[in-house]
Amino acid sequence: MSDGGRTVMLVDDHAVVREGYRAVLQKQRGLRVVAEAADGAQAYRVFKETRPDLVIMDLSLPGIGGIEAIRRIRQWHSQARILVFTMHQNAAFAVQAIRAGARGYVTKTSPPEVLVRAVFDVLDGRIALSPDIDHELALSHLAGQTVAADLLTAREFEVLRLLLAERTTEEIADLLHLSPKTVANLRSLIKAKLGVGSDIELVRLAMRQGLFDGDGGGGGGDRP
Repeated sequence: MSDGGRTVMLVDDHAVVREGYRAVLQKQRGLRVVAEAADGAQAYRVFKETRPDLVIMDLSLPGIGGIEAIRRIRQWHSQARILVFTMHQNAAFAVQAIRAGARGYVTKTSPPEVLVRAVFDVLDGRIALSPDIDHELALSHLAGQTVAADLLTAREFEVLRLLLAERTTEEIADLLHLSPKTVANLRSLIKAKLGVGSDIELVRLAMRQGLFDGDGGGGGGDRP
């Protein structure tokens, strides 16, 4: 912890949105925003440079998504504290974000005080979920339905996200620093796990389960 309070990094591809977070957080005693990033790859680089106490991470980002960025940061620093702040209210995204290493998940429809409370909860080592996503997770569990988030790893979920965004095998390989052969194998594994035999069936399943990213996955932040 620095003498100026606990430090925060903001990750969102909209500068005006980051400015809004900053205004809310810097009113809180003991918090200091020290870094920002506009995409997942930049978030990983800046995190290593600044080592903030907390990262507030959007999920829909240009290039690699927030879930992959979380996975990379946590792989580099296993104790990193990351709070997701996103438009995604689908429980599948919350499951995958937490599986990747996030310690909290708050939707952007939540009041500012919910975000602030979640920030301090995560900084203090607690799991934080906004009431709406907590409700969605409960409903998902009660329904007893097997969904993609229950079957796929964080890396497989990111490959699925990029496939749904119509990225080619070569593009996915470049973004995730994998070989095209590995991506092709992951593509086959994802279909096998989800019980589908074709790309069309995969898209249909994703549509039924609400897994399409807010911006099509190609570049841009969460949008309502």
